[in-house]
Amino acid sequence: MREHVTVHKFGGSCLRDISDLNRITEVIQNWSGQSILVVSALWGTTDRLMRASQEPRYASRLVSDLSRQHLRFAPGLIDGPSAGLFTQVLQGIEQSLVELARSPNNWIATNRLLAAGERLSALVVAHHLYNSGINAHPVGAEDIGLKLDGSNRAPTVDIVASMNVLDRRALTGTPVITGWFGEGSDGELALLGRGGSDHTATSIGRLVNADKVILWKDVDGVMPLNPRWGIECKPVAYLGYGEAMELARLDTPVLHPATVEPLREVGIPLEIRDLRGPLRAEASTIIGPDLLHSPHVKAIGCLPSVARLTITTSSLELQSQQLGRVLLDFAEAEIPCWSLSSQPREISWVVSQHDLPKALELVTLRFEEPQVNEYGALVSLVGNKLPQPSESLLSSKMIEDLDIELLSNTDHAIRLLSVSHDVHRLLKTLSKTLELSIRN
Repeated sequence: MREHVTVHKFGGSCLRDISDLNRITEVIQNWSGQSILVVSALWGTTDRLMRASQEPRYASRLVSDLSRQHLRFAPGLIDGPSAGLFTQVLQGIEQSLVELARSPNNWIATNRLLAAGERLSALVVAHHLYNSGINAHPVGAEDIGLKLDGSNRAPTVDIVASMNVLDRRALTGTPVITGWFGEGSDGELALLGRGGSDHTATSIGRLVNADKVILWKDVDGVMPLNPRWGIECKPVAYLGYGEAMELARLDTPVLHPATVEPLREVGIPLEIRDLRGPLRAEASTIIGPDLLHSPHVKAIGCLPSVARLTITTSSLELQSQQLGRVLLDFAEAEIPCWSLSSQPREISWVVSQHDLPKALELVTLRFEEPQVNEYGALVSLVGNKLPQPSESLLSSKMIEDLDIELLSNTDHAIRLLSVSHDVHRLLKTLSKTLELSIRN
């Protein structure tokens, strides 16, 4: 019978000081079955490497500073079995800085420099675990065949390509795998985007068919409202994959949409746990298959300051041709399209207001100048198979009083546009009306 497998991901916020390493060791020692770890760089390391990549001539002390920092976390590493790898990573940093000083636009050297943070972290964490009696060893993601779907900066892990070449022999014992990067489609090192290490962890979970993936954070689960709004809530106990992705798309700081996707097809549960909180049997938030209970709103996503661009066309053929081109233009300009509506002879896009000037320019290239309406926020009522707002969630009078417009209704969310810019008042009213888990 196969041993129970859990993938644990520890981000930079869980790698601030030696007490965090002690806590990680405690977690792994008390976890049943095999543990596979995915780690980010130690807190603050990636920022330092990014600054050095932009000013390589002034980074002469970086290598010695990083060496001292990581040896403070892992005394004895320089004399242990991974001493050669540690020295090799430091030499790689120095070499990358030399290359960048000669050629500042050398993205291959930049990626190798930035990836060094995760390499050093994996060495430190594995060393600490090994010294505590755990059979841990560092593993480079690209060394075991983790393939990314793109080059230089890649959006996702290529699960199919990785499945075909994954070196499972390197995953015995307690491997500590580098997050955030892998081998790009061109054979060079490539980096993932925001939330990349979380995506690495869920992709590893999918590749090894783990029983669960746990994202260890410095927060107690996914909140029904972003804490930025100052409305205290209790964590959402359960979110379906679709619900979690909808919430992540807008503004939850805990999840990125790409995190959930690798697990969705096979139904592997994802847990959010607080590293510094009590080690409970149940996680504060579990993410899994979308379940249809009594339809109710579990969370509210909110993206402040958006604009809707609307055009009308006289030709359906022109509309379909040019719509695709606009979306490609948006992608190339890195403009997120938060909502798209295409009806016969009418198209509307919702974008963030800070992207409005460029979006307006790109739409006008393909169509006549669009009508623009600015809104205080795009709000998403997150739940599974929710009824129309006017049917039971919100009365027509409340919709009018709150000055909101219905934008769309999908399987996992009802999206609204708020004309008012008093977003805090809107969210406070909605959270009370919809009976979210607000702390009194």
